[in-house]
Amino acid sequence: MRTARHRLLAAAGLTLATLALTACNDGTGTTDEGAAKPTASATASTTAKPSTEKPAAEKPTATPASDTTKSPTQKPSTAPAGDDSDPVAYAFCNGSNTRTTAQPVSRPLNHMLLTVKNTGSKPCNLTYYPVLRFDGMQWAPRPVEASHPQAVVTLNPGESGYAGVLLSAADGSGDGGTTGKKLTVMFQAGTPNSDGGASAIPTLPAKGVYYDSTLTPTYWQMTADDALSY
Repeated sequence: MRTARHRLLAAAGLTLATLALTACNDGTGTTDEGAAKPTASATASTTAKPSTEKPAAEKPTATPASDTTKSPTQKPSTAPAGDDSDPVAYAFCNGSNTRTTAQPVSRPLNHMLLTVKNTGSKPCNLTYYPVLRFDGMQWAPRPVEASHPQAVVTLNPGESGYAGVLLSAADGSGDGGTTGKKLTVMFQAGTPNSDGGASAIPTLPAKGVYYDSTLTPTYWQMTADDALSY
């Protein structure tokens, strides 16, 4: 009786073992151990966070800077000595390149206006003041020093320069009053009292011009108004 039970239990155990073995076998003779677990290196590679470090920006290739330095502006050269554009080289105005007129005026009283017009083809310098001589007078009238211009009067072709002449004192205080019939106007050069060239003999009124010891010319001026303001 006990022996038969033992056999039944052995047979049952064998059957269970067989079933367990069958369940673990995939029918190909290979034991299925389930899904393979990822290795540590694979897990680390899969779960690694992306790097937050930005790749270094590629630096542009340096190019040579353009040359922005400008050449200095060249200044025009100064006129060479003797050039007609250089006032220092101008000829002096005199009786050969100008025409001179003498006209008594009503205002200011007892005054006369000298006008010198450049009749040449080039500019000329009208320097200092006119040296006046009526008839054969033996003295040279001195100028009004206050009328000395700041610069030499330069006349271009066709332009005129002026000088005022006080003929006599309005109050009759002058000496040696007489009537002049002929007037000679002499010109100066680059220094006072130097000979500036040919003189001029302007036409006077038929009755002549009365003058006395107060006879005084101005320096040459650019306008008639300036010449008659002394």
